[in-house]
Amino acid sequence: MMGTQKSAISPVSGAQHPASQTVVRQALESAGCRYTAQRGAVYAHLAAVDTHPTVEEVYRAVKRKLPRISLATVYKALEALVESQLATKLTNGDAAARYDWRHEDHYHLRDLVTGEIRDLAVEYDPDLLTKIDPSLHDKLARSGFQVTGYRLEVLGHFAR
Repeated sequence: MMGTQKSAISPVSGAQHPASQTVVRQALESAGCRYTAQRGAVYAHLAAVDTHPTVEEVYRAVKRKLPRISLATVYKALEALVESQLATKLTNGDAAARYDWRHEDHYHLRDLVTGEIRDLAVEYDPDLLTKIDPSLHDKLARSGFQVTGYRLEVLGHFAR
């Protein structure tokens, strides 16, 4: 399913804004990747939708603007965006990877039927694990696990 266009109001207060073309170019070049119109178009699509699309969804959308773009080019563009830290690859077992341009910590909603992922419109709480269990960090440290962050997905079904 194709992502819908974002509303003018950011879904999460304080949410990050998409990078300008200049910033995208600089980030790609800093990572040793070339800036191309195709990579710019792929990034622009990621930043324009409120879902986290699969490669195929990005391909179908970008192909409307760049009819000669190939699926392989979209794959390579997404890999370059991930390498340059302009996008994050979201994986879930054997399901198709999805891509997110936002880098600030935030939560997600995941549809268990379609695999669609959207941002959850609540503020990120860096102290959530401590609120769940005040001794969780210590318990995990004693077991040899050092917490460096966390992710939260709320699972369910979007209305159709």
